[in-house]
Amino acid sequence: QVQVMESGGGSVQAGESLRLSCTVSGLTSDVYTVGWFRQAPGKEREGVSCLNDEVTYYSDDVKDRFAVSRSSAYHLNISSLKPDDTAMYYCAVAVGIGGNEAGRLLCSNYRFFTPVYWGQGVPVTVSS
Repeated sequence: QVQVMESGGGSVQAGESLRLSCTVSGLTSDVYTVGWFRQAPGKEREGVSCLNDEVTYYSDDVKDRFAVSRSSAYHLNISSLKPDDTAMYYCAVAVGIGGNEAGRLLCSNYRFFTPVYWGQGVPVTVSS
């Protein structure tokens, strides 16, 4: 069973940095794409960064301040936080999707893919 777990959320001041982490376990396929998404109150869930072995995609809104790194986990490093970054941040893994277009496709159209396994999300609150 695939399990996804995020950690590292919290409350910060505008201008500060934050690192979120995502661990994925139970994968039985070598083909998958991991995505970071966020959902602000009253808004749709949006993809901010999606990556696999071939590509790392960032949405235009965040590409100058968000960066992903990988160790034993997938990390989302956020710098120069703004109040507009306040949201629940989710990690997800789409199994069976890979290749250099997968990052953009998953981040833009996650509802089109199955299966997609989600973590429970972590809150990020940015105060001005």
